[in-house]
Amino acid sequence: MQPVVPEVEGNLFRHDPPPATGERFEVLCRVGGVRIERIISSAVPVPGTYVQHDDEWVVLLRGKATLRIHGKALELSAGDHTFLPAGLAHEVERTSADALWLAVHMDLESP
Repeated sequence: MQPVVPEVEGNLFRHDPPPATGERFEVLCRVGGVRIERIISSAVPVPGTYVQHDDEWVVLLRGKATLRIHGKALELSAGDHTFLPAGLAHEVERTSADALWLAVHMDLESP
């Protein structure tokens, strides 16, 4: 099997202004059932509950954020990471305007 080489190279820390509200998702790489995303957050999260089909491992690279899982607040600072299994309801309660994430989504049912 040949290694997958991305078509575009980039820098996770390049400066992109955050959106006015919510988050901007950029797919960096997709291989089989794995998708890697760069997420840029605004200081104004969109209220709502996320329930995803895929498992997700996420690391906060810059800034601060608060996730709410099972009614408990999970405070994150740069370098903190967590695993969100498929089907787990969670909310993005708070993000700093400079919050930058790296998310790895895993669909184990995909070839």
